[in-house]
Amino acid sequence: MRIKICGVTNVEDALFIEEAGADAIGVVISKESKRNISIDKADEIFSALGPFIIKVVVTHTTSYEKLNEIISLNPDAIQISTNCKIPDTFRGRLIRVIGSESEIPDDCDALIVDESHGNGKAYNAEYAKKIVKKSHMPVILAGGLNSSNVSEAITSVRPYAVDVCSGVEDKVGIKNRFEVLEFIRACGRLPGIKIKKGYFKD
Repeated sequence: MRIKICGVTNVEDALFIEEAGADAIGVVISKESKRNISIDKADEIFSALGPFIIKVVVTHTTSYEKLNEIISLNPDAIQISTNCKIPDTFRGRLIRVIGSESEIPDDCDALIVDESHGNGKAYNAEYAKKIVKKSHMPVILAGGLNSSNVSEAITSVRPYAVDVCSGVEDKVGIKNRFEVLEFIRACGRLPGIKIKKGYFKD
Protein backbone atom coordinates (compact mmCIF):
# COMPACT_ATOMS: atom_id res chain seq x y z
CA MET A 1 0.00 0.00 0.00
CA ARG A 2 1.29 3.44 -0.96
CA ILE A 3 1.50 5.97 1.86
CA LYS A 4 1.44 9.77 1.92
CA ILE A 5 2.08 11.66 5.15
CA CYS A 6 0.76 15.17 4.95
CA GLY A 7 0.90 18.45 6.85
CA VAL A 8 4.68 18.34 7.29
CA THR A 9 6.01 21.66 8.60
CA ASN A 10 9.71 21.08 9.26
CA VAL A 11 12.77 19.42 7.77
CA GLU A 12 13.37 17.09 10.71
CA ASP A 13 9.96 15.43 10.42
CA ALA A 14 10.30 15.25 6.63
CA LEU A 15 13.62 13.43 6.81
CA PHE A 16 12.28 11.00 9.40
CA ILE A 17 9.20 10.26 7.29
CA GLU A 18 11.35 9.71 4.22
CA GLU A 19 13.67 7.30 6.01
CA ALA A 20 10.71 5.52 7.62
CA GLY A 21 9.59 4.52 4.14
CA ALA A 22 6.62 6.71 3.19
CA ASP A 23 6.09 7.13 -0.54
CA ALA A 24 5.08 10.78 -0.45
CA ILE A 25 5.30 13.84 1.77
CA GLY A 26 2.76 16.64 1.66
CA VAL A 27 3.22 20.26 2.70
CA VAL A 28 0.32 22.68 2.93
CA ILE A 29 0.53 26.10 1.32
CA SER A 30 -2.85 27.63 2.01
CA LYS A 31 -3.64 30.39 4.47
CA GLU A 32 -6.86 28.66 5.56
CA SER A 33 -4.91 25.74 7.02
CA LYS A 34 -3.48 25.46 10.53
CA ARG A 35 -0.46 23.75 8.91
CA ASN A 36 0.17 26.48 6.36
CA ILE A 37 3.83 27.10 5.61
CA SER A 38 5.59 29.64 3.41
CA ILE A 39 6.97 29.03 -0.05
CA ASP A 40 10.47 29.41 1.40
CA LYS A 41 9.82 26.81 4.13
CA ALA A 42 8.35 24.39 1.59
CA ASP A 43 11.44 24.86 -0.57
CA GLU A 44 13.67 24.14 2.45
CA ILE A 45 11.77 20.91 3.17
CA PHE A 46 11.72 19.70 -0.43
CA SER A 47 15.41 20.54 -0.93
CA ALA A 48 16.35 18.37 2.05
CA LEU A 49 14.65 15.28 0.60
CA GLY A 50 16.12 12.71 -1.73
CA PRO A 51 15.06 12.11 -5.35
CA PHE A 52 12.91 9.04 -4.78
CA ILE A 53 10.18 10.42 -2.52
CA ILE A 54 7.17 12.17 -4.03
CA LYS A 55 6.86 15.81 -3.00
CA VAL A 56 3.28 17.12 -2.88
CA VAL A 57 1.98 20.63 -2.28
CA VAL A 58 -1.54 20.73 -0.85
CA THR A 59 -3.50 23.92 -1.41
CA HIS A 60 -7.01 25.35 -1.29
CA THR A 61 -6.11 28.45 -3.28
CA THR A 62 -8.02 29.98 -6.16
CA SER A 63 -5.17 32.41 -6.89
CA TYR A 64 -3.36 31.98 -10.19
CA GLU A 65 -0.45 33.95 -8.75
CA LYS A 66 -0.17 31.62 -5.74
CA LEU A 67 -0.32 28.58 -8.01
CA ASN A 68 2.59 29.97 -10.02
CA GLU A 69 4.56 30.37 -6.78
CA ILE A 70 3.78 26.76 -5.91
CA ILE A 71 4.86 25.59 -9.35
CA SER A 72 8.21 27.35 -8.82
CA LEU A 73 8.94 24.71 -6.15
CA ASN A 74 8.86 21.98 -8.84
CA PRO A 75 6.65 19.66 -6.79
CA ASP A 76 5.96 16.20 -8.14
CA ALA A 77 2.25 16.78 -7.55
CA ILE A 78 -0.21 19.48 -6.56
CA GLN A 79 -3.23 18.43 -4.49
CA ILE A 80 -6.00 21.01 -4.75
CA SER A 81 -9.48 21.22 -3.26
CA THR A 82 -10.83 23.94 -5.56
CA ASN A 83 -11.83 23.82 -9.22
CA CYS A 84 -9.07 26.28 -10.08
CA LYS A 85 -7.34 25.61 -13.40
CA ILE A 86 -3.65 24.82 -13.02
CA PRO A 87 -1.24 26.90 -15.14
CA ASP A 88 0.06 25.14 -18.25
CA THR A 89 3.63 25.54 -17.02
CA PHE A 90 3.07 22.81 -14.40
CA ARG A 91 4.63 19.52 -15.50
CA GLY A 92 3.79 17.39 -12.47
CA ARG A 93 0.72 15.37 -11.49
CA LEU A 94 -2.56 16.97 -10.45
CA ILE A 95 -4.59 15.44 -7.60
CA ARG A 96 -8.09 16.80 -7.08
CA VAL A 97 -9.87 16.54 -3.73
CA ILE A 98 -13.45 15.32 -3.81
CA GLY A 99 -16.13 14.83 -1.18
CA SER A 100 -19.55 13.25 -1.03
CA GLU A 101 -21.20 16.10 -2.94
CA SER A 102 -18.58 16.15 -5.71
CA GLU A 103 -18.71 14.95 -9.27
CA ILE A 104 -15.69 13.02 -10.48
CA PRO A 105 -13.47 15.48 -12.39
CA ASP A 106 -11.68 14.46 -15.58
CA ASP A 107 -8.86 17.01 -15.64
CA CYS A 108 -6.52 15.38 -13.14
CA ASP A 109 -4.21 12.41 -12.66
CA ALA A 110 -5.64 11.10 -9.38
CA LEU A 111 -8.44 11.71 -6.89
CA ILE A 112 -8.27 12.01 -3.14
CA VAL A 113 -11.46 11.32 -1.21
CA ASP A 114 -11.13 13.72 1.71
CA GLU A 115 -13.76 15.72 3.56
CA SER A 116 -11.53 16.11 6.59
CA HIS A 117 -8.80 18.47 5.33
CA GLY A 118 -6.52 17.58 8.22
CA ASN A 119 -9.19 17.87 10.92
CA GLY A 120 -9.49 14.17 11.72
CA LYS A 121 -13.04 13.79 10.37
CA ALA A 122 -13.64 10.15 9.47
CA TYR A 123 -13.99 9.19 5.82
CA ASN A 124 -17.33 8.04 4.40
CA ALA A 125 -16.64 4.37 3.66
CA GLU A 126 -19.58 3.78 1.33
CA TYR A 127 -18.85 6.87 -0.72
CA ALA A 128 -15.14 6.04 -0.90
CA LYS A 129 -15.87 2.49 -2.11
CA LYS A 130 -18.23 3.85 -4.76
CA ILE A 131 -15.58 6.24 -6.07
CA VAL A 132 -12.95 3.49 -6.20
CA LYS A 133 -15.30 1.39 -8.33
CA LYS A 134 -16.34 4.26 -10.63
CA SER A 135 -13.06 6.05 -11.16
CA HIS A 136 -10.64 5.22 -13.96
CA MET A 137 -8.00 7.19 -12.04
CA PRO A 138 -6.10 6.18 -8.89
CA VAL A 139 -8.08 6.99 -5.73
CA ILE A 140 -6.35 8.04 -2.52
CA LEU A 141 -8.20 7.70 0.78
CA ALA A 142 -7.94 10.28 3.57
CA GLY A 143 -9.95 11.38 6.56
CA GLY A 144 -9.57 10.30 10.17
CA LEU A 145 -7.03 7.61 9.40
CA ASN A 146 -4.59 6.41 12.05
CA SER A 147 -2.63 3.30 12.96
CA SER A 148 -5.64 1.63 14.57
CA ASN A 149 -8.08 1.93 11.64
CA VAL A 150 -6.04 2.16 8.43
CA SER A 151 -5.72 -1.60 7.94
CA GLU A 152 -9.50 -2.02 7.98
CA ALA A 153 -9.87 0.97 5.65
CA ILE A 154 -7.45 -0.54 3.14
CA THR A 155 -9.24 -3.90 3.23
CA SER A 156 -12.69 -2.34 2.91
CA VAL A 157 -12.12 0.47 0.40
CA ARG A 158 -9.11 -0.87 -1.53
CA PRO A 159 -7.69 2.53 -2.48
CA TYR A 160 -4.57 3.17 -4.53
CA ALA A 161 -2.98 4.91 -1.53
CA VAL A 162 -3.75 6.25 1.93
CA ASP A 163 -3.05 9.74 3.25
CA VAL A 164 -2.63 10.65 6.93
CA CYS A 165 -2.15 13.99 8.65
CA SER A 166 -3.59 14.56 12.13
CA GLY A 167 -3.58 10.81 12.85
CA VAL A 168 0.21 10.83 13.29
CA GLU A 169 0.62 14.14 15.12
CA ASP A 170 1.61 15.17 18.63
CA LYS A 171 0.14 18.60 17.93
CA VAL A 172 -0.82 20.52 14.83
CA GLY A 173 2.01 20.30 12.32
CA ILE A 174 4.34 18.25 14.54
CA LYS A 175 4.54 14.54 13.81
CA ASN A 176 4.67 11.79 16.43
CA ARG A 177 7.45 9.54 15.19
CA PHE A 178 6.17 6.43 16.94
CA GLU A 179 2.79 6.95 15.28
CA VAL A 180 4.43 7.44 11.88
CA LEU A 181 6.11 4.05 12.25
CA GLU A 182 2.96 2.39 13.57
CA PHE A 183 0.93 3.79 10.69
CA ILE A 184 3.40 2.42 8.15
CA ARG A 185 3.32 -0.99 9.87
CA ALA A 186 -0.48 -0.97 9.92
CA CYS A 187 -0.44 -0.45 6.16
CA GLY A 188 1.36 -3.76 5.86
CA ARG A 189 4.79 -2.27 5.33
CA LEU A 190 7.98 -2.68 7.32
CA PRO A 191 9.38 0.75 8.19
CA GLY A 192 12.75 1.22 6.53
CA ILE A 193 14.22 3.26 9.34
CA LYS A 194 17.18 2.39 11.49
CA ILE A 195 16.66 3.88 14.92
CA LYS A 196 19.26 6.51 15.68
CA LYS A 197 20.01 8.51 18.80
CA GLY A 198 17.86 11.61 18.91
CA TYR A 199 14.99 10.27 16.78
CA PHE A 200 12.73 9.92 19.79
CA LYS A 201 12.46 12.38 22.63
CA ASP A 202 11.60 11.40 26.20
